[in-house]
Amino acid sequence: MILLDGKKIAERILKDLKAEIAGVEKPVRLAVVVAGKDPVIESFIVQKRKAAESVGIDVRMYPFPVDITTNELRKRIAEIVHEEKNTGVIIQLPLPLHINKQYILNAILPEKDPDVLSSRAIGNFAVGKSPVMPPVVGAIQTLCDEYGIDYKNKHTVILGAGVLVGRPAALWLMNEHAAFSVVANSRYDAGRIIADADIIITGIGKPGFVTGAMIKQGAVVIDAGTSESEGKMTGDVDVDSVTPRASYVAPVPGGVGPLTVAILFKNLVTLATL
Repeated sequence: MILLDGKKIAERILKDLKAEIAGVEKPVRLAVVVAGKDPVIESFIVQKRKAAESVGIDVRMYPFPVDITTNELRKRIAEIVHEEKNTGVIIQLPLPLHINKQYILNAILPEKDPDVLSSRAIGNFAVGKSPVMPPVVGAIQTLCDEYGIDYKNKHTVILGAGVLVGRPAALWLMNEHAAFSVVANSRYDAGRIIADADIIITGIGKPGFVTGAMIKQGAVVIDAGTSESEGKMTGDVDVDSVTPRASYVAPVPGGVGPLTVAILFKNLVTLATL
């Protein structure tokens, strides 16, 4: 079994970005919009700030109270997007439950959307017209390419259909003409589907959901789900029980996560230099 080391690849990408940014005339700045407080959100922000500092990208935080209305948040984001110094804008998810998430995400123009989450940006990606990939998908593809994992001629099962992992992963595999299944509802008994999977991509935010008993010998398990459990970040995969059966495992932490952050900043630089 081989652990997929996303951290090592991310460090290489960020090193290359640092050299690229040195030659960019216009300063690159990422605006991060946050509504409310959440331990998982705070962990992601720390990762992004650290990565940004390492390559010379300015990060500007825009915090808003948890009880802000959808309309007020949309109005404020429109102002942030049109601020010239902000070369990219992201909405840190999850948003408070009363907020209309997609309406808020759609306030970001595709040319300033390194997360590829607005309807226009994801639409461009779906039809092959986006200059950048959704960061999680970019991270997964990079891991597969780096370790020689064939995802085009295998059957992949995606657990979850969320905007960050499941939906963009499905679009990616569709564009690659790969065979895949999506289990959109985690309450569904997915055992039989998972048992037949060559590759499993998880994004449901349920700690330890995927166990070794659920997968076939030699399966590739890519954990892209993150949640907070007992004060620490954890993934959807019970790594201890999965590793004896899997051929490759992308764990949490250290797998998809750091690479997703690196791809986000790679996207930001790409959009800033178009």
